[in-house]
Amino acid sequence: MDPMNRNYHDRRELPISRRELLQRSGMGMASLGLGCMLASQELEAAGENRLYTNPLSPRAPHFAPKAKRVIHLFMNGGPSHVDTFDPKPMLDKLHGKKLPIENLRTERKTDTAFRSPFKFHRRGQSGIEVSELFSNVAESIDDIAVIRSMYADVPNHEPSLLLLNCGDARQVRPSMGSWITYGLGTENLNLPGFIAMCPGGYPIQESQNWQSGFLPGIFQGTHIDTKHSRIDKLIEHIRNPDLSLTSQREQLDLLKQLNLKHLEQRGREAPLESRIQSFELAYRMQIDASDAFDVSREPKSIRELYGKGTQARQILIARRLIERGVRYVQVWHGAGQPWDNHDDIEKLHARLAGQCDQAIGALLKDLKSRGLLEDTLVIWGGEFGRTPTVELPKKGSNAGKINGRAHHHWGYTTWLAGGGVRGGYVHGATDDFGFRAVEKRVHVHDLQATILHLLGFDHEKLTYRHAGRDFRLTDVHGKVIHDLIA
Repeated sequence: MDPMNRNYHDRRELPISRRELLQRSGMGMASLGLGCMLASQELEAAGENRLYTNPLSPRAPHFAPKAKRVIHLFMNGGPSHVDTFDPKPMLDKLHGKKLPIENLRTERKTDTAFRSPFKFHRRGQSGIEVSELFSNVAESIDDIAVIRSMYADVPNHEPSLLLLNCGDARQVRPSMGSWITYGLGTENLNLPGFIAMCPGGYPIQESQNWQSGFLPGIFQGTHIDTKHSRIDKLIEHIRNPDLSLTSQREQLDLLKQLNLKHLEQRGREAPLESRIQSFELAYRMQIDASDAFDVSREPKSIRELYGKGTQARQILIARRLIERGVRYVQVWHGAGQPWDNHDDIEKLHARLAGQCDQAIGALLKDLKSRGLLEDTLVIWGGEFGRTPTVELPKKGSNAGKINGRAHHHWGYTTWLAGGGVRGGYVHGATDDFGFRAVEKRVHVHDLQATILHLLGFDHEKLTYRHAGRDFRLTDVHGKVIHDLIA
């Protein structure tokens, strides 16, 4: 062929460049990892469309699970354990005095005992003591396992949020919801497998709290700003005002063909594959999402059961989502850190509990009445607790006030319900003052290992190869707390 007439823009006629060689071989290694993730039977069934196999298709865990889905009620900022689920009469006796604890260390160097302004009462057949703040939740205490011996690593929001949500306080790691959807897929391909609802925008660390990290992007949590109630505000561009679903489908099919050709030429780049999957999901969501987020379709009696306000609405939405097959729903109590009450804890904790107690109590009863509680795991808690000592005045936050509590990671409370959990049970204890977890201590990694176990996973075997080694949610830590399992 005359070189002057040769089409040098035809890539098939050109020798492969060094850049392209490295790109293809590098992406080839990534494809091996992705190939392991996708079920081989699904790949064979996909035939010519194997490049667009949906990684969210349901998959079986390592062993028979007790729970199939999760609702994580996240009390953002750190609720006080000694004011909610861990009563400490000794704080009443020592109120205003120094705690008799050797080597007492708190974030703000406070050591003066501060009694709870709230009363505790024994509830249910189990007789577990619960604060008056959560009287509605207490009605279901016999279905709840209260962990009074939680502890984390540091008393700071950012690392503690990432430790709980992603298993690592510093490095970029996939979130727990991403790990779970990676392992199980979802039961409804017309909705995201993992949804994070946070009214008012993002919390501290923003989308890192529901990131997919080095997992494929399809497993990242989908953020919904639930301060809105209208569907087109909750989910932007949920409807196309100019095209019918049929016309959109035709456009999407054409776009899919072009993208798949492009994807095949570029060695299955993960970001491009995630984009193709996002287009498909966005189309399928137009009908199912409109239904799932519209609480007006619920009977009046159910809406009244959950109560009014943003928290009530989003907790009811959480039930509607898991009922429709969403695998993991995280419900945040507001952007910022609403439970971070360094002052006015009596007023602020009462207001915050008032926003969610009725709805959480309703959720537990509603799930149970529908037969969903037995295989739905409900998690309640924050990134840490609060000191049993009073917060000292500090310029800029609680100046002039001595009626709040500082951050506290040495000992705090989380509870679990449903999903194979041992109800009416208190696990572990803090000391007499609620300062340090001393009996049957549960680290955050232990909690994560137990959650995965309830979902049918050996936390040491749910791994993903990245940067030359196998990673997992619990890193190299964690043990299953079998006492929490029924």
